[in-house]
Amino acid sequence: MGLDVQRVGEHEFVGRNERGAEVKIGRKGAEGAFSPAELLQIAAAGCNAVTAEQLITRRVGEDSRFRVDVSADRREGASELDAVHVKFDVDLGDLPQEDREALATAVDRAIERLCTVSRTLKKGIPVLEEFPGRA
Repeated sequence: MGLDVQRVGEHEFVGRNERGAEVKIGRKGAEGAFSPAELLQIAAAGCNAVTAEQLITRRVGEDSRFRVDVSADRREGASELDAVHVKFDVDLGDLPQEDREALATAVDRAIERLCTVSRTLKKGIPVLEEFPGRA
């Protein structure tokens, strides 16, 4: 998969894929950019949303809109996240309680089986860096 991040200015980067999509990356608080930790959280929320979309629209309605909120626990001064919290905001007003519970169970199962980002975060894989000049 053709992904890269290129420096375009001081503390300014652009991430790109081979399909032409771009995302601005910067330090925490940089105007108009995501920090890397924010992108990690967005990736988790986005993967959950994409994975659950068909289940939700099939039961709630094809035109249903939903939001997935995401936040993280981070100790003061730490350079790592301790947990990522993903919360669905879906209007289930017309569904009977039994159907709401069945949908929640189906969404949980689908995410556990199919969401690459959440599964990878839970697994905790190595990240292997390469830098020129190393033998």
